[in-house]
Amino acid sequence: MKRTASAFWLNSPGEGEIREVTLPAPSEGEVLVRALYSGVSRGTETLVFRGGVPESQHAAMRAPFQEGDFPAPVKYGYLSVGEVEEGPADLVGRTVFCLYPHQTRYVVPVTAVTRVPGNVPAERAILAGTLETAVNALWDAAPLIGDRIAVVGGGMVGCSVAALLARFPGVRVQLVDADPARAGVAKALGVDFALPKDALGECDLVVHASATEQGLTRSLELLTPEGTVLELSWYGDRQVSLPLGEAFHSRRLVIRSSQVGTVSPARRSSRTYADRLALALELLADPALDALVTGESAFEELPRVMPMLTSGEIPALCHRVRYGKSA
Repeated sequence: MKRTASAFWLNSPGEGEIREVTLPAPSEGEVLVRALYSGVSRGTETLVFRGGVPESQHAAMRAPFQEGDFPAPVKYGYLSVGEVEEGPADLVGRTVFCLYPHQTRYVVPVTAVTRVPGNVPAERAILAGTLETAVNALWDAAPLIGDRIAVVGGGMVGCSVAALLARFPGVRVQLVDADPARAGVAKALGVDFALPKDALGECDLVVHASATEQGLTRSLELLTPEGTVLELSWYGDRQVSLPLGEAFHSRRLVIRSSQVGTVSPARRSSRTYADRLALALELLADPALDALVTGESAFEELPRVMPMLTSGEIPALCHRVRYGKSA
């Protein structure tokens, strides 16, 4: 029997379409998953959609089940939640998370899916990939009890980091963003909010996730002497200038990168990507994280919706894609 599914493809920068794809029958060690929801991460996916992945990063930016090559045509995405229809008996009927593009059904190895805990709704589980990024950032940052912390950039990753930091004992954490509308999201997450000009200084740690030159500059300004900026932003093909003169050296400031694709061996040598993702899914039991999902549309609408997400016409943190029951 011929198995088919529908997938969202980027034909050329700024233009996408729904294509029919043929599925193989799952073999031993594989599962057939019917998608329930997927998520569009406005930062990375809109960068891909506009064709902004620099050639030097084409290999590093590949998603696990990507088809095609940058800039296009390419099938891209990595926040999928679905129900296992075929596979090992202990997985059939279970809700799982997978780093798969936007597609109605797909076949992947058993090792590529992670069970969603029973206390985490499928609608919220699409956040697992981004929360896993936040977990890794905090493993890299290693904040201490009583630290004064700012998160500059109230996008999906920044808000996820701030939400986790708000649960650390004794820390002062503030979400900083130029968009005053982010104040509502911060409140829902239980985090203090400030515009850049009003942000509290003397920070021991600033997590930067605004992907702007101005945001990185402000992050350095907010540090206490010997403080650290943990850089989470992905700038794509843009060049960024840093103010490394004046008091940068005399204040002994630190700028450190965090890499989502690997776990820092110096920080968590015994932990794996699977450990990190499982932890992220456990943390998603908190209903406050629903504030990170700021819109929803049907899968069939993606060719129309993606350009609006990319341009900002539809403002979004994580945009949820809904699949029909007969998908």
